[in-house]
Amino acid sequence: MLILLPPSEGKAAPVKGAALRISRLSFPALNPTRTTVAHALVKLCAGPPAKARTVLGISARQGDEIERNQSLLTAPAAPAGDIYTGVLYDALDIASLPKRSRTRAASDIAIASALFGLLRIDDPIPAYRLSGDATLPGVGKLATTWREVVPAAIADAADRGVVLDLRSSAYVALGPVPQELTERTLVARVLQEKGGKRSIVSHHNKATKGRMVRALLAQARPRTVDDVAEALAAADYRVELAPPVKGGPWTVDVVVREL
Repeated sequence: MLILLPPSEGKAAPVKGAALRISRLSFPALNPTRTTVAHALVKLCAGPPAKARTVLGISARQGDEIERNQSLLTAPAAPAGDIYTGVLYDALDIASLPKRSRTRAASDIAIASALFGLLRIDDPIPAYRLSGDATLPGVGKLATTWREVVPAAIADAADRGVVLDLRSSAYVALGPVPQELTERTLVARVLQEKGGKRSIVSHHNKATKGRMVRALLAQARPRTVDDVAEALAAADYRVELAPPVKGGPWTVDVVVREL
C-alpha cells in the first residue's frame, strides 16, 4: 500500500544532527531535481530579502524562514516525520505509534514536498520554507519541474498495491498518480454532516485524515480499494465508496459529525 500525504507549512527545526545528504534520501531517481531545487532555493534566500519574501509568500516578520533556507545545506537534519508538524501530523502522531504500525508507516507513507519531491518518514531533512505552488528563479514553476519525475517515483513505490492519495491539490499538481494506477487509487474526502446536510471541510479535515492513517496502520495492510473502505469502516468511520468516473480514481467519502 502507498499512502500519499501532504507536507505541513509549519516545521520543527532540529537543534542538532548531521546535515542534509541528498544522496541518502529515498527515491534516488529524484536526486538530480532535488539538488537543482535546493541550490536554487539557497541562492534565492542569499539574495535580496524582498525578492525571497515574494517568491516564498511570506511577510517581513518571517525573516527566520529566509535564514532557514540560507542554511539549508548545512543545518541539522532529522526524520521527515519529526520535521513536519501541524494538524494532520499531530493527529497521526508517528512517535507514539506501536512498533508494528511504526514499521508500516516507514514503508507505506510517502510525503509530498516542494523541495524534495517525495520523502519517506525516516528520511533526514532540515526545516525549510517552500510551497508547492511557488515559481523558483532558475527553476520555474515547481509543479512543472516535479511533474516530470514524481509520477514515476509514485509508480515504483506503489508497485502492485493500492494507493490512498490524501494530498492537497497543490501537491497533487507536483506529481499526479500515473494513469495506469488510477483503477487502484482512492482519493479521500472528509464531509461533515449537520442537520442532514453535508459539506466539505478544509482545515479540520487534516486531523481526520491523520487519524484515518493511524487507524489503517494498526490493521492488516489493505490490498484492494474495497479493503481500504472496509478497514476504515472497521475503525468506526462512516465511509461511502464511489467508483472511478471518466478514467479517474476511486473516491472514498468519510462522513463525520465531529472533526
